[in-house]
Amino acid sequence: MEMIAEASQVARHEAARAHAAAAASAAGSNGRTSQGGEFLTFRLGAEEYGIDILRVQEIRSYEPPTRIANAPSFIKGVVNLRGVIVPIIDLRLKLGCDSAEYNTFTVVVVLNVRGRVVGAVVDSVSDVLELGKEEIKPAPEMNSSIDASYITGIGAVTNAQGEKGTERMLILMDIEGLMSSADMGLIGN
Repeated sequence: MEMIAEASQVARHEAARAHAAAAASAAGSNGRTSQGGEFLTFRLGAEEYGIDILRVQEIRSYEPPTRIANAPSFIKGVVNLRGVIVPIIDLRLKLGCDSAEYNTFTVVVVLNVRGRVVGAVVDSVSDVLELGKEEIKPAPEMNSSIDASYITGIGAVTNAQGEKGTERMLILMDIEGLMSSADMGLIGN
């Protein structure tokens, strides 16, 4: 019963955040990443990525999905999430990471993208960070053989350890653009 109450509270909170995001977009601040904001950070191999926290519905432990015939290797299958059938995408395979091992740290980030619920498998979730626009650098320009269209910027995050803080790079992703791409076949444009 407690989980149902918690799920209802999360749903109300997510609806309020989505409404606030829609209002901000209508007001002309649709370049959210370049303006800064809150990002959920996660690891894929040795790299750390960040996605707009407003797209995140929940974080779940990994459970093997039901495989779909003839699906690309990065589409692991589907799971039943409280009556909703959710496609599960392994971002490690989609983005070409060296390996995709499933262990106790492997999680599924459940996303709400264009009104559709999609799960993304990642190695681990790190943190929620707030980045100001001065901490976000533009995405690097790549040649046409490298698809970097999902990268919206690079966050420079300072770790305050010891006397001198070290800086780590956070690759900021347009998760909506990635999940809506034609090769995914999940969400119509």
